[in-house]
Amino acid sequence: MKHRIFSRVILAGSLAIPLLASAAGPVVEVYKSAYCGCCTGWVDHMKANGFDVKVKNVESPSDYREKFGIPQELGSCHSAKVQGYAIEGHVPAADIKRLLAEKPKAVGLAVPSMPMGSPGMEGPRKDPYDVFLVQAKDQKSVYKHYDGK
Repeated sequence: MKHRIFSRVILAGSLAIPLLASAAGPVVEVYKSAYCGCCTGWVDHMKANGFDVKVKNVESPSDYREKFGIPQELGSCHSAKVQGYAIEGHVPAADIKRLLAEKPKAVGLAVPSMPMGSPGMEGPRKDPYDVFLVQAKDQKSVYKHYDGK
């Protein structure tokens, strides 16, 4: 009797391990300044949307933007990498999930500057902004437009 109960516990536990392992979302490595509150807000947004976020406070986040292939004019306050794609600025988690599902041939996504109403920049007003799909040779196209409403 004890052997059967023990076997069932072991079986149940071994079935749960893959479920726990698959519960974690994609790993996002974020490179930001230690003093930026809006970057922390974006990190919280990513975690709330199922991403496994690894934060690295660095002296110059713009060095990572350049290293990842994002043009200077699309720069923001933090840079990230997820499954080989560069993510620059306050890109909504839904757009990153779409990128990972579609897997386009691209450098990544960028939201230039720090538009009010974007994730991490929540406040009393919402400005319109674009999420850009960044392609090779500094080419870009609008991936998603937000009205700001």
